[in-house]
Amino acid sequence: MTNFIYPLATTIAGVDEVGRGPLVGAVVTAAVILDPANPIPGLADSKKLSEKRRNALYDLIIERSLAWSLGRAEPEEIDRLNILHATMLAMQRAVAGLSLTPDYVLIDGNRCPALPMPSQAVIKGDSLVAEISAASILAKVTRDREMAELDLQFPDYGFAQHKGYPTAFHLEKLAKHGATPHHRRSFAPVRNALLDAEVLASSLTL
Repeated sequence: MTNFIYPLATTIAGVDEVGRGPLVGAVVTAAVILDPANPIPGLADSKKLSEKRRNALYDLIIERSLAWSLGRAEPEEIDRLNILHATMLAMQRAVAGLSLTPDYVLIDGNRCPALPMPSQAVIKGDSLVAEISAASILAKVTRDREMAELDLQFPDYGFAQHKGYPTAFHLEKLAKHGATPHHRRSFAPVRNALLDAEVLASSLTL
């Protein structure tokens, strides 16, 4: 980690999210309070780590942290609130779920959700702050595993490979097979696929 200047606090939680961009599934957040007496070597932005390394660190974070918690907002909440507000809600849920109440929260990105304690947004926090890096790893591993499970339910879409992001393959399968119950209806490619299906259905009934 680089020399990020930490706020004056005794119990700091780091928070990050995964899954703002995908067309399917929940946005998943994590909050982590690390144990200064039990450091975890090798923490880094989850996107820069191999899957094997992420999984190994995931186990260490759960084992060595003073507290950790996951939060989420489901596709229907994303559709109702929009992705930004749903992400803020999922972050609030992650912090509220901690077994130890932090006196300061560091959030990856450029804005903080409303929290009952002071917080600070940190741009590129997943590369600068160990607590946020740990949160990013928990969130990413959790969401990736959920996408692997969804892939077993809907094998035509390739969720295990693209994790729900709008790749050319995903868009092709969405156009061919339509949306699953887990797709975010408010996202344009999904909305368009649903409209196309409606148009086709109405033309067949004419």
